[in-house]
Amino acid sequence: MRINTLIIVITLFMVFSCKTNNDDKSIAETENTNLKSSKIKVLNFATFHFGNTTDANKVDFDEKDSEIQKEIRKVSEMIAKFQPTIICVETLPKNNEKLQEIYQDFLKNPSSLKTIKGEVGMVALDVARLSKTNEIYGIDNKMGYNYSLGDFIERSPDLTNSIDPKTYIEMTDNPFKDYPEIDKRDKNFENLSLIDKLRLINEPIYLDYLINTNADKLLYVGVEDGFEGADNAAIFYHRNMKIYSNLNRIKMDKDDRVFILMGGAHTAFLREFIKRSPKFEMVNTLEYLN
Repeated sequence: MRINTLIIVITLFMVFSCKTNNDDKSIAETENTNLKSSKIKVLNFATFHFGNTTDANKVDFDEKDSEIQKEIRKVSEMIAKFQPTIICVETLPKNNEKLQEIYQDFLKNPSSLKTIKGEVGMVALDVARLSKTNEIYGIDNKMGYNYSLGDFIERSPDLTNSIDPKTYIEMTDNPFKDYPEIDKRDKNFENLSLIDKLRLINEPIYLDYLINTNADKLLYVGVEDGFEGADNAAIFYHRNMKIYSNLNRIKMDKDDRVFILMGGAHTAFLREFIKRSPKFEMVNTLEYLN
């Protein structure tokens, strides 16, 4: 009798403990859900520049080709499923009024994509049309810095990189040595379809590479006891901080959904700022490219 009673007590204890643990887990999950739902959803989308660009790396791309325009339309339709209420692009805020004029003109004849401002005209405006939003903002900030300082030092017979030339050269020549699948796709970049190009540059590993190649590898560069590389990398960090500040100037609330279309390096930096933000929550960009 005592044994049976003991078994019953132990069984009840286990059931109660399990229920308590499950209840605690449910509370935690509910709290996490509430936390996420209070944040503004962001689709942070990386692209290469479709038209003319001052960037060091350019993609051979004929934005007026009819087949390419069909691909662009497909990409815009994919993105529009996010249903953004606010769209941010790589133009200066001072040009917002002109950007709105271009958009309104596009709405009069949406069968013809606007090639002005490259991906801004061809993608952002069409996404705005499809999602019926009029809130389009430039968030860029211009700051010049020397992309190729490290290469210049390496090629100069009178200058020596006194920090870590081995790592700098390795990061330049073989940036994906630990990621053979990404390396294979990157080396075949020009042969990829537009959607596959965009899938690649929106991969987290590729976004990390864009920060490395645009800024962080300069932290291995300096002449004698100088910090020439770090000084130039800091300018690019500073530019992207200002871009993020411009994003935060826009009035929005938790019901807004923000689509950001920027060159890949800016997207990569914004990703770092946004993922730590108490204000924003990024959606998975690659889910919108399937």
